[in-house]
Amino acid sequence: MDLRPHKPPLHRHRKPNSTNNNNNNSNSNTVVNHRSPSPIKASDALPLPLYLTNGIFFTLFFSVAYFLLHRWREKIRSSTPLHVVTISELTAIVSLIASFIYLLGFFGIDFVQSFVATSAIDDETVNHSKPKVKPRIMNHNHSKAVTVTLRSEHDDDNDDDDEIVKSFVSESIQNDVVYHSKPKVKPRVMNRLACDVTDDEEIVKALVSGSIASYSLESKLGDCRRAAAIRREALERKTGKSVLGLPLEGFDYESILGQCCEMPIGYVQIPVGVAGPLLLNGGEFMVPMATTEGCLVASTNRGCKAVFASGGATAILLKDGMTRAPVVRFATAARAAHLKFFLEDRINFDTLSIVFNKSSRFARLQSIQCSIAGKNLYIRFTCSTGDAMGMNMVSKGVQNVLDFLHLDFPDMEVIGISGNFCSDKKPAAVNWIEGRGKSVVCEAIITEEVVRKVLKTTVPALVELNMLKNLAGSAIAGSLGGFNAHAANIVSAIFIATGQDPAQNIESSHCITMMEAVNGGKDLHISVTMPAIEVGTVGGGTQLASQAACLNLLGVKGASKESPGSNARLLATIVAGSVLAGELSLMSAISAGQLVKSHMKYNRSNHDMTAITS
Repeated sequence: MDLRPHKPPLHRHRKPNSTNNNNNNSNSNTVVNHRSPSPIKASDALPLPLYLTNGIFFTLFFSVAYFLLHRWREKIRSSTPLHVVTISELTAIVSLIASFIYLLGFFGIDFVQSFVATSAIDDETVNHSKPKVKPRIMNHNHSKAVTVTLRSEHDDDNDDDDEIVKSFVSESIQNDVVYHSKPKVKPRVMNRLACDVTDDEEIVKALVSGSIASYSLESKLGDCRRAAAIRREALERKTGKSVLGLPLEGFDYESILGQCCEMPIGYVQIPVGVAGPLLLNGGEFMVPMATTEGCLVASTNRGCKAVFASGGATAILLKDGMTRAPVVRFATAARAAHLKFFLEDRINFDTLSIVFNKSSRFARLQSIQCSIAGKNLYIRFTCSTGDAMGMNMVSKGVQNVLDFLHLDFPDMEVIGISGNFCSDKKPAAVNWIEGRGKSVVCEAIITEEVVRKVLKTTVPALVELNMLKNLAGSAIAGSLGGFNAHAANIVSAIFIATGQDPAQNIESSHCITMMEAVNGGKDLHISVTMPAIEVGTVGGGTQLASQAACLNLLGVKGASKESPGSNARLLATIVAGSVLAGELSLMSAISAGQLVKSHMKYNRSNHDMTAITS
């Protein structure tokens, strides 16, 4: 018996014998070794089976993470600096990093390899799609079968092996030729509607019948403008009403997808006028106003002229903080009161601020105000929001705090993220008293000469009218924040032009207009106090091209890199200054008896509507 260790056979070309050299030279072919040793895996070096190793590191990672979070929570409560760590915490941090590196290496490599493998398959598909070249066999005698010879060092013992290898290689070649000769099936992509092969008429019919949802057109068609046109046509057929006057072309529908408007069918044209220059805090501003009300831009422009001629106006920002007020409920009023005391305790404010502020690099919690109604607690959070109007930002911060409070108050039931104690888009005394957004006061002294020549009235007449109309008249009406002539007119026009939320005109137009004779009764001191101007220069409609152009005209487009929040604050002061100009001009027109005459001249169409209709 041969006890020598077995060596794997070495595949090589067999040397031809001298006796059959002439015969075999014509039939010999180049042979490729198709066998390869199994690759060595990294997991072979692990002392434990792979599934046990993964389980250990998974358990280590999550248990250490839980331990560190628990410790950091205790430090926050006790006001201990987070960077002061014990030996156990240091060990936990090292273990967390080590387990993370292992898990990232293990699963991250598989993740990358999946993409590499997919890329390789795609390349192979491309290569197979190319025309194939038939294999050429260098055989001089075509009547004889192809002979492929694989021989080991033991030529005398491998005659039988040669025959097996011959048949195996011949069969492999035949199978490979058959495989590559089969037609390749192209991959099917199903993320699009059949709209790629369907005309618009069929989609319109599907919309009318309800087999396709209108809101899904953009995602399925991949063309927002085409989706709007198809939706528009389907709407006309379904309602039997025409929208011919509503423009469709000339608008970037991609810019509103997912942020400004759903299911668009066109856009409304609103003319934009400009009033100014408004001389405010030493700067001159041309104020864009989008409105369909005649006389509004002209009247505001006259007010800006009077302010400019008198040396300008001064605006001061009093407060800057957006609010959100969730409502939570407990089983008893005593538990609700317990949370109220906890939130209003200044000792807990720093901890709550850390939890709140992690929602954004601009969000900074300023105050928490609570109000109880039975066993229900209303919590009004106020925070700064940078150059954004900030409703989404403050809502995220509030959600973080509510999640944190659940740890100590597990019986707290969150009824709603907004409980109307905010209060958003509604006239509310809390906004009038406490403020919301930007609180601004703006003042100017208008000289007697300007009052007489530009405004066509007198100082005593303006003072008396303001007292009886804006103050006493509004009080008799039970007005809430409406102690003014028409602040909402100017606020709405600027809001629409600059991409603000028009519905927030409600609280943003809270304004009290004051007029007083000064300098011996010769000059007029006018001021407007607006506690809840809600504006932003980033996000929402401010990103649309037209609105961004109006913001750029005012010099407040986008976020301020030098001083975050300064653009939004400047915009709020411009709104207040424009309101002051509008109040001054309208009150002058009323006191001089020019209101009706002006509106008859500038707010009525001179076109023959009968002729236009015909």
